[in-house]
Amino acid sequence: MNMKTLTETDIRTKFITPALVGADGNKWNVLTQLREEIYFTKGRVIVRGKTVKRGEAKKADYILFYKPNIPIAVVEAKDNNHTVGAGMQQALEYAEILDVPFAYSSNGDAFLGHDRTATDGVVEREIPLDQFPTPDELWARYSASKGYTATQETVTTQDYYYDGSGKLPR
Repeated sequence: MNMKTLTETDIRTKFITPALVGADGNKWNVLTQLREEIYFTKGRVIVRGKTVKRGEAKKADYILFYKPNIPIAVVEAKDNNHTVGAGMQQALEYAEILDVPFAYSSNGDAFLGHDRTATDGVVEREIPLDQFPTPDELWARYSASKGYTATQETVTTQDYYYDGSGKLPR
C-alpha cells in the first residue's frame, strides 16, 4: 500500500487510531479516553454593523482524556504527503486553547510530541507509532510537573458527581 495516496482520514483510521489504542487494546480506551474530530469552539463572533456571523469553528483530530472531563493531549493528523511535524503548530494552538500539557502531530509514520510542561531539556521528540505513551504515563509526567502531592492528585482526578438524572456534568 502506498501511504502517499491515502487521505488524512485513511491515515487516522489505519495508522493513528490503532497506535493510540495499542495492538492489545490496553492503551487509550476508545469509548472514554479518545475523541475524534471534536469541535471545541463554535467560532469567533464577528459583528459588522447590524450583521453578526460566526467565524470558523475549531476542530481537533483527536483529544485524549486521562479521565472524563480531564483532557491531557491533542493529536493533529496529516496525510502522508506532509512531514511528521506538519500539524504541530496547529496542535500547539489547540493545546493552548484547551490548556492541555501535551501536543502531538502525526502523518502515519511516527508521532512528533511536544511537552508543554518541560522546563528544560528535550521539549519535542519523535516517537514511533508503537511507543505512544499511555494515559498513566502522560498523567505521571503532568502531575510531576505540577508537583502534586498524593492528596492533590486524588482531588484532581476525582470523578464529577453524577446524580443519575441523565444530564452529564460540565
